[in-house]
Amino acid sequence: MFRRREPVPFAFIAEADKFRSNVAPPPRRRASAGQIAGRWLMGLTVVAGIVGALLVGTPALSQDQSPTTTQHSEASNGR
Repeated sequence: MFRRREPVPFAFIAEADKFRSNVAPPPRRRASAGQIAGRWLMGLTVVAGIVGALLVGTPALSQDQSPTTTQHSEASNGR
């Protein structure tokens, strides 16, 4: 492990929680109308893809309750 060579006074560590900077971060830039529209379209595309996958995949996951007629080959008839 890495060890410090000089001890750190405990008062400094206790004051570190109270320290607040007087420098404010710059304000966030507002998204343009094109960026907002792009985010909405991207979200709509993702949601439509998930819904489409559920609609296409649901019949494959469902179990048929009625037994289907089985197909017999001509070789299994024994003629």
